[in-house]
Amino acid sequence: MTWKKSLLALALCALAPFAAAEDASQDPEELRYLALKYEHARGGVKQDYNEAYRLYCQAYWQGDAQSAYNIGFMNFNARGRARNLGQAMFWFRRAAEKGDLLARRMTLLYKDIASEDDQGCKPPPPPPVAVAEISSPSRKAVEGLVNQIAPRYAIDPKLVMAVIQAESGFNPAAVSPKNAQGLMQLIPATAERFGVKDTWNPTENIRGGTAYLNWLMRHFGGNVVWVLAAYNAGEGAVEKHQGIPPIEETQTYVKRILGHYQKTTHPVPPEPGTQTSASRPANRRPV
Repeated sequence: MTWKKSLLALALCALAPFAAAEDASQDPEELRYLALKYEHARGGVKQDYNEAYRLYCQAYWQGDAQSAYNIGFMNFNARGRARNLGQAMFWFRRAAEKGDLLARRMTLLYKDIASEDDQGCKPPPPPPVAVAEISSPSRKAVEGLVNQIAPRYAIDPKLVMAVIQAESGFNPAAVSPKNAQGLMQLIPATAERFGVKDTWNPTENIRGGTAYLNWLMRHFGGNVVWVLAAYNAGEGAVEKHQGIPPIEETQTYVKRILGHYQKTTHPVPPEPGTQTSASRPANRRPV
């Protein structure tokens, strides 16, 4: 190997991690376009079915329905892999759920073929949670605060603890990419809505998050499933879809909390500061 080729090889190795990171920030349509090049050897790109599959998969997890259809097509037509009609239908059905018309047609034509889960295309890991420099109370200390605060809002402390576990893993300094902050991951608008002035203060954060749970419980008539979905995706999204929105993150979030809490109904609490539930909204949602 000449010295020029050696330098080129070293440069490519050094750039590989950055290329992977760049993929993650690309628009899903750009990822699909690049995947098409690898699948069909277009634009001077050498055919590479594995790379095409990887890029389609990444685009799909960013919401691209056509990429799901294209993975189904690769399985259906044995492009770079053994023909697998079950996995093809798995992807056609996912694409159809996202509104792809060609995929919908395939699901009708081959409706008798059962889907087979494709274990090769996993969602990307969540972005790392930034950590501020704040002293962290122990889980036991957090539980003590929850046991003091939750009864004031007539919310089951076990539910509050399950939400904290899912939201921050009991880290009061957690910050999400959407700027949700603290133990119960309050975004600034929610913090302001419920009078939280310092989201990094564990007591204030728990108070604000529990006040929001109280409001959601009254709004959704004690339907825990809808309350959790709304805590994650917003009450507007739950009202629009009359249930858990078709958002993978929200669906996973609800399942994870119910795995700990294991109750789908909760007594409708009174409005904070009242002694009875007379002022609460009517039970507007089926439970």
